[in-house]
Amino acid sequence: MIEEKFDAIVVGAGASGNACAYTMAKLGLKVLQLERGEYPGSKNVQGAILYADALEKIIPDFRDDAPLERHIIEQRQWTMTETAHVGMHFRSDEFNEERPNRYTIVRAQFDKWFSRKVREAGVTLLCETTVTDLIRDNNGRVIGVRTDRADGVAFAGIVVLAEGVNGLVGERAGLRPVVAPETVALAVKEMHFLPREVIDERFNLKGNEGMVIEAMGTITKGMTGTAFLYTNGESISVGIGCIVSDFEGTGQTPYGLLEAFKNHPSIKPMLAGSECKEYAAHLIPEGGYKAIPQLCGDGWLVVGDAGQFVNAVHREGSNLAMTTGRIAGETIAWLKTRKEPATAANLAEYQRRLEASFVMKDLKKYKNIPAFLHSRAGQLFGLYPRLITQAAQTYFRVDGKDKRSKESEIIKSFTKSRSLPGLLGDAFKLARAWR
Repeated sequence: MIEEKFDAIVVGAGASGNACAYTMAKLGLKVLQLERGEYPGSKNVQGAILYADALEKIIPDFRDDAPLERHIIEQRQWTMTETAHVGMHFRSDEFNEERPNRYTIVRAQFDKWFSRKVREAGVTLLCETTVTDLIRDNNGRVIGVRTDRADGVAFAGIVVLAEGVNGLVGERAGLRPVVAPETVALAVKEMHFLPREVIDERFNLKGNEGMVIEAMGTITKGMTGTAFLYTNGESISVGIGCIVSDFEGTGQTPYGLLEAFKNHPSIKPMLAGSECKEYAAHLIPEGGYKAIPQLCGDGWLVVGDAGQFVNAVHREGSNLAMTTGRIAGETIAWLKTRKEPATAANLAEYQRRLEASFVMKDLKKYKNIPAFLHSRAGQLFGLYPRLITQAAQTYFRVDGKDKRSKESEIIKSFTKSRSLPGLLGDAFKLARAWR
């Protein structure tokens, strides 16, 4: 394929792979990047949220030409039943700052832009190239990759696996276990197109302002999962996702959940008159800290979704992907300047740098929450939302009953369902897990 030897080969051209390849190239390394898609982003038609801080550390002036949709000034958190929602709402004009903190993006466009920056930095990119295996020397150290191209081998001092949560290269090579269905979510998304002025009026926005809704409750039919809606320039991204093992056990379908969410009385008016042009499904790592596989070994390391680097509690993924990619790139370049080989012992520096970053600190902090949410899914995503919305319905309905009687009625409803001790206990457990 390519006879010259590279300092590093990056498998994948998503957020983590691009961050890693770009970082290494800017630090003077010769890098080969392999992408199985027709072009970077070809498999990512959906929208997403970009966290500026992570990208700013890689490309400080990215705002000059990156394809950004809207900066987010408003966040809504909803607990939903079939006919209602109870929520928290935060909106601040301070988010209309010179360098906004969060943006909505369309991944297909953003990934193309990021890849162009990577190639401008000097990285050799080959698309429509699937890595089928890793090449090892007599001591078992990874020294290159084998691909589906004719004579498709390439050699490098290190191979970076940025292949995503369901990447097969690491699994086939025995570097990581098969992803467990209880540690990954299957999410479906749609893009609904509307004129910009309609979106502005419908969501009380102006200019490039945007908003996000994140929702949980009976919309996931008792399964562990969340739904979302957020605004792009001339479209609305809407989606829902649940843990794969829950789908296996219930017979529910992702598309069925999405249809029900779109037709919820709190959501349907927001999508009225829109035209759905794009639909996508993808896997999201949700296992958290306890699901992180081995991250490095002789001649290889893992970044992004392949390493389970997603903060499911706070719905953060792109920032962890780009940060792990950047830290990996910096570590590899650091070893290169010291003329030290990419052995498992030397690459342990990558792990040390991760531990010092917000990535591992946050994942460690919430390490018990994924299992807790999954074990109490029936209550957290079913019973409690119904009780909370019914309590709100009772309290705010003016029907001649005095408020003290209404308060007693609410308490009785919790007591009758035998859920008050459970609710208080779960709240305590969740608070402890959050600490």
